[in-house]
Amino acid sequence: MQKLIDVKDAGLPSLLNEKVILFCANYFYAGTLTGVNKTFVLLTDPSIVYETGEWGAKAWKDAQPLHVKELYVRVSMIEAYAKGK
Repeated sequence: MQKLIDVKDAGLPSLLNEKVILFCANYFYAGTLTGVNKTFVLLTDPSIVYETGEWGAKAWKDAQPLHVKELYVRVSMIEAYAKGK
């Protein structure tokens, strides 16, 4: 599939200051995306999402707060990402 996009407004930087979910190799992480570079992304008020539940629900079924203010996630471990809840 070919798709024309404006790359300056695409990718992880386009989601800065948004709630996101990161689908990583081992876990799903949720939080507010507050930093992005080539190696890491920074989530503020992060949680591990153990069970998403219904995608249309207003909240994740089982998201456990990590009880840290910030979490750094390695970009190379992110398989997919999207706006979160």
